[in-house]
Amino acid sequence: MSDALARFKGQRYFSLESYRRDGTPVRTPLWFVDLNGEMAFYTMAASGKVKRLRRNPRVRVAPCGGRGNITGEWAGGTARQLEGEEARQVNRMLNEKYGWQRALLNLLVRIRRTPRATFAIRLA
Repeated sequence: MSDALARFKGQRYFSLESYRRDGTPVRTPLWFVDLNGEMAFYTMAASGKVKRLRRNPRVRVAPCGGRGNITGEWAGGTARQLEGEEARQVNRMLNEKYGWQRALLNLLVRIRRTPRATFAIRLA
């Protein structure tokens, strides 16, 4: 595990800082899992963060609480979208880590039939 990733061990949330076209940072607290040394997460496919990550994969991340209050140091990284078995593995890992909370979200996603996007961040 890299030093940058080690600061997230035992954390439930991280703050993802992605960038608008004009360079303005946007921070979002997210659930995550460690996928082979990368921070992996999912979000709704139509969300603004997905559009920002597809346009510019450069990000910063920091440990945070559920409301996004930063609790540690920032680290830079690069995001990539996951597909196929990697995405399914991340979803299984998130189900295990977040238990009933994740099950409730999965139910809402199924009811609304909202497509998801899965990403991994390799820290610098």
